[in-house]
Amino acid sequence: MNGTAMNGIGKMEAATRMGFAARGIMYLLIAFLALWWGRAEDGPDALKLLDSGAGRAILAVMALGFFAYGIWRLAEVFIDSEGHGSKAKGLAVRAGGTVSGIIHLGLGVYTARLAAGQPAGASGGGSGGGGGTEEGAATALSLPGGEWLLMLAAAALLGTAVVNLVKAIKGSFLKQLDSRAAAQDWVKWAGRGGYAARGVVFAIMAWFFWKAGAAASAEQAGGLGEALGWLTGWPRMAVAIGLGLFGIFSLVEARYRRINDPKVLARLQNAGRRLTP
Repeated sequence: MNGTAMNGIGKMEAATRMGFAARGIMYLLIAFLALWWGRAEDGPDALKLLDSGAGRAILAVMALGFFAYGIWRLAEVFIDSEGHGSKAKGLAVRAGGTVSGIIHLGLGVYTARLAAGQPAGASGGGSGGGGGTEEGAATALSLPGGEWLLMLAAAALLGTAVVNLVKAIKGSFLKQLDSRAAAQDWVKWAGRGGYAARGVVFAIMAWFFWKAGAAASAEQAGGLGEALGWLTGWPRMAVAIGLGLFGIFSLVEARYRRINDPKVLARLQNAGRRLTP
């Protein structure tokens, strides 16, 4: 791989690490709002906390990070940059990267608009959030077989919940970190707590989407904010703490995630050769 290509990959890696940091800040804001002010918000609504003064400079950097992270996740799908393979399990993981990539590109657009002081559009109002989720559900219901589309989304969310819970139990996420960070007990428990909390939230969201599909009612669909708001008492506090731990773990990933693994670079090089006339 020539120097120009390596330089490009280096810049992309740096920007992707910014994406992990941006994700970490977003989850920390969600946890802060839930634990300090008792507000259950989704990611976009939590980002509004930075929508003033110096906070907009932070939002601008976060927007770049979200864009880079989204592109990186989409790269998993098209060129298998993480080497998941083409078997059923690998294809399922890569398909999940498509959803994550699109979501983070959307977060990049939303955050960039906030940073520019422009109206970012409705992302869910009130303490429950989920307005954008309801709009998406309503769009799905307007299509032929919309109810089944929502039920399919519910199944996908449930699958994501299971994947997160399995990661929490097995600690498999440590394999993606530099050994110096993976050896730290606090990193392991931050990751476990974070993935467990996300598993709970995604499971609740799956239930919301299933009900929305079964009743053909977009109002019953809900995002992260509504899932968190559905919980009460100590379960909500425990999940909020877990989401905060996931924010901390994401910041660890920003520094120690194995992005420039030699095997990944080799796959990128091979992909580049295939794309070159």
